[in-house]
Amino acid sequence: MTQQGIEVFLAVAKLGSVSAAAQSLYITQPAVSRHLHALEEDLNCMLFVRGRGKRQVELTPQGRDFVPMAEKWQLLWREAREVTGPGRTRTLRVASV
Repeated sequence: MTQQGIEVFLAVAKLGSVSAAAQSLYITQPAVSRHLHALEEDLNCMLFVRGRGKRQVELTPQGRDFVPMAEKWQLLWREAREVTGPGRTRTLRVASV
């Protein structure tokens, strides 16, 4: 799970589209798909329902449950970056049980 993966997940969840998220993040659609796939593998669950030929994606129940956690992750990441000023190391260690 990476910070960029979380950012991509939240963009797709908010915009409802892989292509719209790619455009808003200035990355390619395949890159968005790779980030989502890696995140789903890390979490061992599907976060979105994707249909062939459909432009929109829908959150699965697990995806809806993950949104608040992803938002907390993003907030913690921002706070950690604020704490680490110039001259400080930029290491964030996250552990969970």
